[in-house]
Amino acid sequence: MADVKDPKIAEAYEKVRDHKDETTWLILDYESDKSNTLTLTSTGTGDLADLASNFQPSRASYAYAKVKYNNDEHSFREKFILVIWIGDEVKVMRRAKVSVHLGDVKNVLRAYSIDVQASSANDLKEDDIVQRLRRAGGANYDRSKFD
Repeated sequence: MADVKDPKIAEAYEKVRDHKDETTWLILDYESDKSNTLTLTSTGTGDLADLASNFQPSRASYAYAKVKYNNDEHSFREKFILVIWIGDEVKVMRRAKVSVHLGDVKNVLRAYSIDVQASSANDLKEDDIVQRLRRAGGANYDRSKFD
């Protein structure tokens, strides 16, 4: 089991979810290579590129992010994603534990539209994520695509 009991994690989660707060993402990292305790290591107010720049190839991390995109010329949507980051240099045992710990993480970072497996910044391209969110969102009311 992963330890995700740090109250700072829940506080940051609520800030990302709050449409009045500027915080758009958070990152959780393991306390150390041998630890199963996750800590809040950073939060930010930028876009997915900003989030991606904070991941390290030697770490396994979890992130929660708000993605805002235009639905049509009159409205926008705000959706949330869960990112499971496994850097290229992460050791085999840590890679294996990520899938086991994911359930515990999902109990804390619980409301999201899609989860994204990522190991490079290319996996977090805004256009690709928005396209996945549109598909997951069901109805698309952007009439410009039909006229």
